[in-house]
Amino acid sequence: MLKDFAKLETFLMVVKEKSFSKASAKLGISQPAVTQQIKFIEDYLDTKIVDRKKNGIMLTKEGEDLYRIALKLEKAITSSEKDLLKIIKKEFTFVMGSSYAIGNYILPNYLSQIKQSIGNEVYMQVANSSEVIDQLQDKKIDVGLIESPIFRDGIIYREWVSDELVVFSNQQIPKQLKADDLLEFDWICRDENSHTRKLTSEVFDEMGVQCGSFNVIGVLTSPTSIKESILHADKNAPRPMVSIMSRHVIHSEIEDGRLFEARLKNYKIERKFYIAYSKERKHDAFVDNVVNFLLSLNKV
Repeated sequence: MLKDFAKLETFLMVVKEKSFSKASAKLGISQPAVTQQIKFIEDYLDTKIVDRKKNGIMLTKEGEDLYRIALKLEKAITSSEKDLLKIIKKEFTFVMGSSYAIGNYILPNYLSQIKQSIGNEVYMQVANSSEVIDQLQDKKIDVGLIESPIFRDGIIYREWVSDELVVFSNQQIPKQLKADDLLEFDWICRDENSHTRKLTSEVFDEMGVQCGSFNVIGVLTSPTSIKESILHADKNAPRPMVSIMSRHVIHSEIEDGRLFEARLKNYKIERKFYIAYSKERKHDAFVDNVVNFLLSLNKV
């Protein structure tokens, strides 16, 4: 079993996520595959290592012992992988594709660390999620980071970080917004094909309001242009100008008090970002290193 660390990696992810289903999403494999790998370990050791409970999983005493061993192995393997990349000595530019919020507001913070981890130049190009997957299939990029689930054959998807969409303005607005409140604002909306627009429209439908009843003063495609429009709107206007955006995009402005966020009462608009790469590159040392680095970022 020790020769096949993938099964122990699955075990570590199950412990980390406290769930078989969440571990499968993080690993990019099916839940039955996770169950099968855990069973293989239990058969190999001839002992039970995980108890499945209603509120998650619990390790047996033997499972706790295995967990400590697996952590040591993981640390040693991670260190060895970095040494292996030095042996390869392959000079090239690693190309990452990412959708707008990720490429403009998350990934730039980590490019230097990614470059250091693989010992090569890293180039990033930004597009919408569908275009990123197109580029991945056309082998124009090595790894893609997407905001919406564009699932296609031949691609491995790993669940990455969580994102929340919030209403925001450069004026103070109620922290919790009811359906009627939404009609009191001037709106800048995303284009109809954006994943953000589709998610929010579904929630508005549940609340009993239609986007067509809003006072929409503009439709923009870029999160940056929407944020800048709100930032420079008249702060004394009788009707606040608002839009809906990923918290990652407006985090700094919320922190320094230039923008104010609000949530829809009784609703939370959440989504997952995904790491995507070709199944053909599943065992590529450089892709594997970058993916593992990204997955190690528990909070961004």
